Amino acid sequence: MATTKNAIVRTLIECGTQHVFTLPGLGVTWMLDEFYAERDRLRLVLTRSEQIASVMAQVYGKVSGKPGVFLGQGPFASSTGAFGILEAYFAGSPMVVLTDTSCYDGFAMYGVYQTMTGDYGAADARTVLGTMTKYCAYATEPHEAVYGLQLAFKHAALPRTGPAAVVLKTPIIRREMPEQTRVNLYPSEGYLQASPARPDADAVARLAEMLARAERPVIVAGQGAQNERARALLAQVAGAAGIAVATSYNGKSVIDETLPVAVGMLGNWGSRSANRMLAGADMVLFLGASLGPDYLRFRDQNLIDPGKQALAQVDVDARNAGWVYPVQHAVTGDCADVLAMLAGHPLGQERRAARLDTIARNNAEHGFGVIPAGNVAADGMLHYADIVRVLDRVLTPNDMLSLDAGTNRIWVTSMLRVRTPGQIIAPGGIGGMGWALPAAAAVRLLHPERHSICLIGDGGAAMTLTTLATCVQEKLPITVIVANNQGLGMVRDNMRDKRIAVDFSPMDFAAIARGMGCKGIRVDRADALADALVAARGSDLPTVIDVSIDPAASHHPVSDY
Repeated sequence: MATTKNAIVRTLIECGTQHVFTLPGLGVTWMLDEFYAERDRLRLVLTRSEQIASVMAQVYGKVSGKPGVFLGQGPFASSTGAFGILEAYFAGSPMVVLTDTSCYDGFAMYGVYQTMTGDYGAADARTVLGTMTKYCAYATEPHEAVYGLQLAFKHAALPRTGPAAVVLKTPIIRREMPEQTRVNLYPSEGYLQASPARPDADAVARLAEMLARAERPVIVAGQGAQNERARALLAQVAGAAGIAVATSYNGKSVIDETLPVAVGMLGNWGSRSANRMLAGADMVLFLGASLGPDYLRFRDQNLIDPGKQALAQVDVDARNAGWVYPVQHAVTGDCADVLAMLAGHPLGQERRAARLDTIARNNAEHGFGVIPAGNVAADGMLHYADIVRVLDRVLTPNDMLSLDAGTNRIWVTSMLRVRTPGQIIAPGGIGGMGWALPAAAAVRLLHPERHSICLIGDGGAAMTLTTLATCVQEKLPITVIVANNQGLGMVRDNMRDKRIAVDFSPMDFAAIARGMGCKGIRVDRADALADALVAARGSDLPTVIDVSIDPAASHHPVSDY
């Protein structure tokens, strides 16, 4: 007779899973023999922490559009592993979390350590995960484990996508699946069937009329437009009618930023050109964008004013339209579908030349992609401006760049005009430090034909550096640029002359990388960084480039406070 753990692994395969990311413990270890039996069909990726496993699963879902699977023991999956789950929850990445209550064989009520059942003396995995997932099942019977997992995949994949979890009562994992006379189990396929709702034609026609009437329309593109079809259609529609395109943080690289319609990323840590273009718009279309205050200068009324601007919003979830700002018009649907329908309508093409002239003057006046003068490092060090110049010169369409948190990220999002749509992978949910390293590993796993680069500060790198061990083990030759300024740069900038708890002791990341079986290089010149990046493309091992950054280099010159 089949066991619960056997049925779980078969269900994962039924649901299309090809990779599972884990650091096994207790009940998870009881499943390993079943994964071994299916190792030719299902790849179990071993990481060195639940944080790394959860981020790899989240990014797997973010990039592929299919749920990434994170498998971990209850107390650690719901705490250390919460990093990736929360990112998936806030950023809308499809993800399935499979964990247990860690109560051994029925000792939940006796105060056994690690227990997550919610009993007296225990923590509660279901309650914890319920705060950061779309759906959370608690399986206390074998058949519930299978059905809960099927529904978790369903909820994770349907709009708005996000994380879904299944918490297993630990003793059922090894239990035999009993014959059911009333609660029958069925193949997963029937639970995963769905046809996307199509946008209303009249609603799209009204949206087209609003765009056609506008003299200075702006599209604010977000995560909802971050797929291949939507990116291509956005460039087509905006280019044909001369409509300016600004992006949210999650929307960075949704469009070739050297196109005449591009104005950059919005927000305090974005481009002045994008903020000023949006402030001067007479009509704004929010396209798959959440309108989070973090990239709209925290509700700056000079940026968006519903009383003066005509506002319209496209979102796959009707609840998100008119959530942050009241809008005059809302269209429910997939961004790509709406763009495809808009392409068949007049959108003010007769104003194209005048609109493009307005965009060009705005970008010139506010220095879109122009690095401010005076950002020069001390001798023997680089400035973030040097990193941006090198990336601008060296990046090819085959490269993908994962960003982390802090000053290094701000310089790239505000100053690097990305030419290849979809090239930037960024943490736009909780935006935590350490995300970029496991993100780059997941990108390389999904796209072995691409060169996966990670830009991360020394603070973030120290948090998830053991990702390199997984990369060596799984043969994922990523390239890691560590912007090493020996401290928390963004916090240090804001502390100014009252520096406390912001300076780190020195770390030689290149030496540590070599000790983990990777290539490790230290550079203190821009030409050396460029050479190292080019050389890393041909390596069959992960490469860490430890870049000495001037601690005085600040994010303030490229921020728009």
